[in-house]
Amino acid sequence: MNRRSFIVGASGGALMMASGAIAWMSNVGSMVDYEAYTNGLRAGLTIPADIRDLLRYATLAANGHNTQPWRFRVGEGCIDVLPDFSRRTPAVDPDDHHLFVSLGCAAENLAIAAAATGRPGELQMNPDGDWARYAFVGGSMRTSPLYAAIPKRQSTRTEYDRRPVPVAEIALLEQAAAMTGVHLILLTDRTRVNKVKDLVVAANGVQMADLAFLTELRQWVRFNPRSAMMSGDGLFSGASGNPLLPSAFGRFAFERFFTARTENDKYARQIDSSAGIAVFVGDRADRAHWFKVGQACQRFALMATNLGIKVAFVNQPVEVARFRPELAGLVGQAGRRPDIVLRFGYGPTLPLSPRRPVEAVLA
Repeated sequence: MNRRSFIVGASGGALMMASGAIAWMSNVGSMVDYEAYTNGLRAGLTIPADIRDLLRYATLAANGHNTQPWRFRVGEGCIDVLPDFSRRTPAVDPDDHHLFVSLGCAAENLAIAAAATGRPGELQMNPDGDWARYAFVGGSMRTSPLYAAIPKRQSTRTEYDRRPVPVAEIALLEQAAAMTGVHLILLTDRTRVNKVKDLVVAANGVQMADLAFLTELRQWVRFNPRSAMMSGDGLFSGASGNPLLPSAFGRFAFERFFTARTENDKYARQIDSSAGIAVFVGDRADRAHWFKVGQACQRFALMATNLGIKVAFVNQPVEVARFRPELAGLVGQAGRRPDIVLRFGYGPTLPLSPRRPVEAVLA
């Protein structure tokens, strides 16, 4: 091969690689663009805040599978927080438990943000427990230390660094989440944490053997920033520290490599790396109490964010019904239904999750 043919051949190879890179980027998208997108979703509020901006802050709440199963109806002096049953997940959440917990999380964000920006008010649950109303008036700002954490909070689904959380900060977490009708049990001793880990792994194994669960989960996974920005919802792989892939490749990888063994090992490592486990239990297993659990859980996560503590859901033992009694007994709540399980500790900051625009959630 002479020098000319080498240069031509090398140029052709470079062109093919460049074309491949362009095709890859067009399918995957840019993390630079994705970061700009999530920064826009989490831009600070003006004072007094525009109603749509308040709703934007409400949508930054924690929710199952990032389905964002809520709608908001704006009236004179009130905002209603309504369920969106079109976004339910019947395989993992057949009785809409997580859906109503998610509504409570969003309503708590709304109440905190509204009070902090000049619309103090009160959350009231509809008597049937199907929806809630935030009734407000114009007034002085009631700033909460949780307000600044709303745009920063995230579920950090990766390993932590095993450092314990100081007792004083444990007390702050308990105070933030205190709510009538909801019990918070914090486990930091390794014996009980390991027992919860065993339940998480066992329940996860059951879910991984359920085709309906896997099919539903796959529908909510977003394998790259482009698909996450387009849908505005779902579990973005980059937010869990996973590789970015074109959607077709991602679905192939999900089918081939997403196994019970790999997932069980992952959850075991993640819990081993955590400082502790938080279990939320409502007084009763009804929608009104699930809503309250969501409020308490959101407040816990916001306080954790303020303290530099990461959280992530490990809800498998409450999602698989036969494991609930053992979990309830383990945390001293025999006879009640456990609602939410969180692990917490110190770890890295990952990319934030997507959200739909406010226009998509207006009733």
